[in-house]
Amino acid sequence: MELSIAKAFGISHEAIRRATMFVGDVADVARVAKVKGEEGVRTLRPEVFKPIKPMLAQNVDGVENALKIHNSKTAFEHKIDGARVQIHKSGDEVRIFSRRLTDVTESIPEIVESIRKGVEARDAILEGEVVALDKMGRPMPFQYLLQRFRRERDVEKMAQEIPLGIYLFDLLYLDGEGLVDLEYLERRKKLSQITRLPLTKQLITVNPEDAKKFLEEALAEGHEGLMAKELASPYAPGMRGKLWLKIKPVLEPLDLVIVTAEYGYGRRHNWLSDYYLAARDSETGKFMIVGKTFKGLTDEEIIEMTRRLKQFVIKMEGRRVTVAPKIVVEVNYNEIQRSPKYKCGMALRFARITRIRDDKGPEDADTIQRVRKIYEMQVKRHL
Repeated sequence: MELSIAKAFGISHEAIRRATMFVGDVADVARVAKVKGEEGVRTLRPEVFKPIKPMLAQNVDGVENALKIHNSKTAFEHKIDGARVQIHKSGDEVRIFSRRLTDVTESIPEIVESIRKGVEARDAILEGEVVALDKMGRPMPFQYLLQRFRRERDVEKMAQEIPLGIYLFDLLYLDGEGLVDLEYLERRKKLSQITRLPLTKQLITVNPEDAKKFLEEALAEGHEGLMAKELASPYAPGMRGKLWLKIKPVLEPLDLVIVTAEYGYGRRHNWLSDYYLAARDSETGKFMIVGKTFKGLTDEEIIEMTRRLKQFVIKMEGRRVTVAPKIVVEVNYNEIQRSPKYKCGMALRFARITRIRDDKGPEDADTIQRVRKIYEMQVKRHL
């Protein structure tokens, strides 16, 4: 649709794509394109309460590679083990959207109140990470957050049992001014000036040893790793590139997609409880199986997973069911080994599902290229 509009009105596809990310409705962009052309399309900016597709990061191995890619000082930040949110504020009205642009405002009332009290701006669009907190105010693992996120019942009771906190890290819009074209460092500076809420901890450096210590600190505090952000980077909605990088320890959990499931045996004979896990091929967009597991989920989660998978059935062969690649799960494993069993030539050893990533879509799954890179690094370490 975007390509057709660009061709019809003689406008670059990049301009149409960018405007659609902001406006959210390609028909609205087409109307502007028809009347005002490319100049008018390029004036479109973010609007409060119209969620914007989030800017995405590319995986990279180690802080040295991040510094090499950015070729300059880099802003390293703690990568929080939480749920990324986009916060829209106008006066006292606050609405919060998940990374998949679902409105989750009602399930996290204390975050809404924190924004009201802690952000000194009439109109703003901010980004942050919501985390579950223990009694000492320290971040808890993601699975605790899942008990709160998008919950619609018993919200007040759960808020007492599992309180939430917020770490902010970006500012996209402020009092009538779109900030997406500003350099990241400038956006971060403006963010620090309008809020009393905590920001993700940051270290700006060109020194790999300092960055390594910062990564160790992040891991010791229970965070996932680091983000590395080019200081001059604009905000590119919906785009995954090298301006933002994710750094996690090797053999980190992989986000994989369930593409096939099998009914279990014994008490699990009525449930789809054995799952084939696939990584995304970044070149073809297809999904390649890298392992199988029946471990990690509770009986209640398996029953719910069975219900969900049945909605995406493509083909049934005996006890095996092929499903559309829709559901993303986080998977731990001992190692990646060479295997002729799967077309990719690799297999996860002792794979185990650690959580269901409802905050991610199949397009966010780890790639087969990354799986292969981890495998190759394992091989090198044993040489």
